[in-house]
Amino acid sequence: MLANRLRKRQRHLQKWARRQDVSCYRLYERDIPEYPAIIDWYDGAVVAWLYGRARDETPDQQATWRAHTLAEIQARLDVAPTQIFVKERARQQGLDVQYERLAQKGHIRLVREQGLIFEVNLSDYLDTGLFLDHRQTRALVRERATGKRVLNLFAYTGSFTVYAAHGRAYATTTVDLSQTYSEWAARNLAHNGFAVGKQHRLITADCLAYLAEAVARREQYDLIICDPPTFSNSKRMQQASFAIDRDHPALIQNCLRLLAPGGELFFSTNARRFKLDLTAIPPLVTCTELTPQTIPEDFHNKQIHRCWQLFTEE
Repeated sequence: MLANRLRKRQRHLQKWARRQDVSCYRLYERDIPEYPAIIDWYDGAVVAWLYGRARDETPDQQATWRAHTLAEIQARLDVAPTQIFVKERARQQGLDVQYERLAQKGHIRLVREQGLIFEVNLSDYLDTGLFLDHRQTRALVRERATGKRVLNLFAYTGSFTVYAAHGRAYATTTVDLSQTYSEWAARNLAHNGFAVGKQHRLITADCLAYLAEAVARREQYDLIICDPPTFSNSKRMQQASFAIDRDHPALIQNCLRLLAPGGELFFSTNARRFKLDLTAIPPLVTCTELTPQTIPEDFHNKQIHRCWQLFTEE
């Protein structure tokens, strides 16, 4: 069943990817109950996230299923075993495990996405450095960035910043807590012909603290991207923890305080069962959910994230 599914999906998506100038995309996402896995294609390589199955499954049964799944992937996608990168996602893993380093193998490659180049690491982290589900959101940012001062918060490896720069943003500011990801963002900018400097600033800092300080400095931006984690309790944060359900009203309000008249905020989350607190939105701010148009064609899971666009009056 898995083999047939992969063959059909790859046949369809290869043609779509060539039209979109995309070399990495989602092939499979737990479509078949017997195969709880996510499988992504990265320009000739495969990243497979394998999930736990039945709670009473023995280690031997799990190992047999794992071997069978990888054999199906290898045969139907015609890739060598060395080009399949497996990530295990156990039930007990924490919400912020994506930020932990898993290995130091350094399987790094450059991939294409809608006319741009991004560096991905297929082996060392639970995630690769490029969230494929926000491909359409990045395109929206590029369309709207021309001549604007752009702030990218919780920026990860800076893909939104690269799109904004390519869209001829007047200036960009990219903020993330991780020095590793800030350096990665700098490389992504360089891969696309942009240099870190006065026009494109990179700041390694606690985003919540940076926001508060920027509000005190009365900074202003025309476009803000805010895609925070569901949960974080990093020791480098000034507050004890961040939880999207609890903290998003204050986060959104601080972002809005930085918007220039006529500015806009893209706010998104992949938290399950998230409910936006509309009382956090001032009366003069227009809030529109964009989720249906930001889910890419290769994603069957239409709840992979939720995204809103908030406008301030001019």
